[in-house]
Amino acid sequence: MSRAGTAARMVQKLVDGAESLNLRHSAVGNPAVYPTDAFPWAREVEREWHLIRAELDKVLVRKGDLPAFHEISSEVRSISSDKNWKTFFLCGYGIKSEEAIRQCPETWRILQKIPGMKSAMFSIFEPGKHLPPHRGPYNGVLRFHLGLVVPPEPDKIGIRVSDQTCHWEEGKALIFDDAYEHEAWNHSDKVRVVLFVDFEKPLRFPANLTNKAVLNLAMFTPFIREGYKAHKAWEKMFYGEGRKHR
Repeated sequence: MSRAGTAARMVQKLVDGAESLNLRHSAVGNPAVYPTDAFPWAREVEREWHLIRAELDKVLVRKGDLPAFHEISSEVRSISSDKNWKTFFLCGYGIKSEEAIRQCPETWRILQKIPGMKSAMFSIFEPGKHLPPHRGPYNGVLRFHLGLVVPPEPDKIGIRVSDQTCHWEEGKALIFDDAYEHEAWNHSDKVRVVLFVDFEKPLRFPANLTNKAVLNLAMFTPFIREGYKAHKAWEKMFYGEGRKHR
């Protein structure tokens, strides 16, 4: 076996062991979907959602110029390869978009309320978008969605996590474990946008230590490095064009 193959097997063994520890030492249990009040900070974020929405509205003026998620993150290509899932990236696993933070200062301030935040972005589903069933690569993080633009059509817009179907609401949080199989859809004729955040799962010793180690290693993985380069190239074009129009 090649050296790269051996390293990949070792990393996967580490991740598998950490996932097992995380399940045994969770400080918040292991449900697929969490009650919002399990995380007191979530209500604080909800209370300021209008400030985030106001900054999002300015971003959406140039929605057509935003990148498709798979153009920034290669790991997404197995579940999405069209232009109907767009993203506006703020931070991810040690990497920040200073330009995006400058454009959305209130959003960034509010995001600091989330303990152990690992990544944050606006997630934009165009009309007709459907993400097929999939699961996240690692159970050491939980996912937080804050509804920002949600057409009131629950029969056409939703997300299934394990055996639970949930619906976003503007100004309301949805917190779930993306290590469970999930799929999401927007079958309406309008755009749906959420603030999309991954944060460290609250864990007891010793899982809390191993989890931090695994998450710190993530920034050195090829897909994070590739995503960083792709996003930097997009930023150069997007903000360069923006300055021309000022």
